[in-house]
Amino acid sequence: QVQLVESGGGLVQAGGSLRLSCAASGRTVSTGTMGWFRQASGKEREFVAAITSSGTSSGSSTYYTDSVKGRFTTSRDNAKNTVYLQMNSLIPEDTAVYYCAATSKRCSGDGYVCYLTARYDYWGQGTQVTVSS
Repeated sequence: QVQLVESGGGLVQAGGSLRLSCAASGRTVSTGTMGWFRQASGKEREFVAAITSSGTSSGSSTYYTDSVKGRFTTSRDNAKNTVYLQMNSLIPEDTAVYYCAATSKRCSGDGYVCYLTARYDYWGQGTQVTVSS
């Protein structure tokens, strides 16, 4: 019943920006952790970013793979039941199919490693991002 739908991909020149959206139905994004992954041609799927739920005391946290730190930002709009991936300063190496995914895993300690390796129960169909030189 849970569905995730990505949108916002497309063709952009190097140095440009895109914002990906992931709209959820059947669950609320506020109650779990949402991850972003990408898969380039000939490569394995890799973790890009994650954003946690706000919880009851700590607020939300975000995690990023090193290659996108400082360029990508993930956020959520609970009222719209949507998460976003803002991608700035895009480079051709960012070209890939981007997926959003949902997990109920709650991590402590090193959240980056935990959310990278967590089981994601629901996946969107992906949206193509192509960055030209």
